[in-house]
Amino acid sequence: MRRVHAFCDDALGDLDAVGLSDALRAGRVGRAEVIEAAIARTEVVDPVLNGLAYAAFRQAREAAENAGNGKPADGFFSGVPTFLKDNVDIAGQPTMHGTDAWTPWNATSDSEFTRLFLATGLAPVGKTQLSEFGFSASAEHPRLGPVRNPWDTDYSAGASSSGSGAFVAAGVVPMAHANDGGGSIRIPAACNGLVGLKPSRGRLPLDPHLRRMPVGVVVNGVVSRTVRDTAAFYREAERIWRNHKLAPIGDVTCPGRRRLRIAVLTRSVQRESGPQVRELTLKSAALLEQLGHRVEHLAEPPIPANFVDDFVLYWGFLALAQIRGGRRMFGDTFDRTRLDSLTLGLERHTSRNLHRLPLAIVRLRRVRRHTAKLFATYDAVLTPTLADETPRIGHLAPTDYRQVIDRLIDWVSFTPLQNVTGEPAMSLPLAQSGDGMPVGMMLTADLGQEALLLELAYELEEAKPWARIQD
Repeated sequence: MRRVHAFCDDALGDLDAVGLSDALRAGRVGRAEVIEAAIARTEVVDPVLNGLAYAAFRQAREAAENAGNGKPADGFFSGVPTFLKDNVDIAGQPTMHGTDAWTPWNATSDSEFTRLFLATGLAPVGKTQLSEFGFSASAEHPRLGPVRNPWDTDYSAGASSSGSGAFVAAGVVPMAHANDGGGSIRIPAACNGLVGLKPSRGRLPLDPHLRRMPVGVVVNGVVSRTVRDTAAFYREAERIWRNHKLAPIGDVTCPGRRRLRIAVLTRSVQRESGPQVRELTLKSAALLEQLGHRVEHLAEPPIPANFVDDFVLYWGFLALAQIRGGRRMFGDTFDRTRLDSLTLGLERHTSRNLHRLPLAIVRLRRVRRHTAKLFATYDAVLTPTLADETPRIGHLAPTDYRQVIDRLIDWVSFTPLQNVTGEPAMSLPLAQSGDGMPVGMMLTADLGQEALLLELAYELEEAKPWARIQD
């Protein structure tokens, strides 16, 4: 295995974000030295992993210097280095959405989510790479190059939050921004051995154009190496911005006491998971049973068979909107000929089937009715995050649309459902394949039940600590 990581005996060590925050407040490490360690680690691994979209090293150093000169430090995570994914705006930095289809220009203001993210005190040292517009589950742009998996650089880091996943797993930073429109938090979490919680729809703020989507599939979040980091992020975010239509998450710090009724599915609406992934899922179910939870195996999900076609048609609608509004959104230098074949193929697919789109949107909006019935019986559902093991670089390269879309549908068959229903879902690194690569297991709960998922995740983390890349 060609394993790459940056863990070493510097100011970051192998601390998670909560541990580093404690060290900074106690004065055991300084903000400037922590930022320098993150920059040095980025420079070590990025030539191999290709996860960096924009280096904000100068800005990070200046912010650390200002904090050292008496500027008050706000937020629980004050001084903890991180990255934002390159599809949200940060004032003074370009936003390229994983493509090079226009000439970069600097954003004039922070996005709504960026303001919340920075208010927690997290200190960005740059922006991370993603698949083009986040459409693919593997970032393998023909010109920008692939983002590689630190566990084995012959393999994909998943996507679309690929750079964030690769850098957190490799120890560059303890936690990083990710967002999810079809699995883009959970997929890189599964591929890179991380914790990835896709929150409920509306849990965190979105920019206006995302709030206006006919089906609100996109949510923001983070990837981390520990459950407590993810729990602490949502606690701090909720103190800053709260959606009162959802049950509060609160301060979740330990396993829950209540024994849960958990459904187990190894089959998605599309297909049965691969033999090895199925076996690992059943082992995870057995672990839950050993912990005292009531586990019941279901034959198939209660989801209409047309879900896959409807989702792909809607995914293509998002591509159509990006391309047809390209010059208005990205300027006169926007050049559609520089887009990859997946983006163009999705746009072409929906353009040819536009008459089917209104009914597809209606059906997608109704899917929640089916899962609500499921959660009337069960507290949580366990599935694999992905139907098969992580593929090698090249398997999902966007060179031929028909080939790559078929392969994507086949691999990413469990994660899009929760984007459509709005329910929270969490990938945990509970398993490893025979060749030592991480395999994620996904737990889903009813709307607003992130606290339940975090309590269950704490329990599983204690019962079966996950493999660490530095070991």
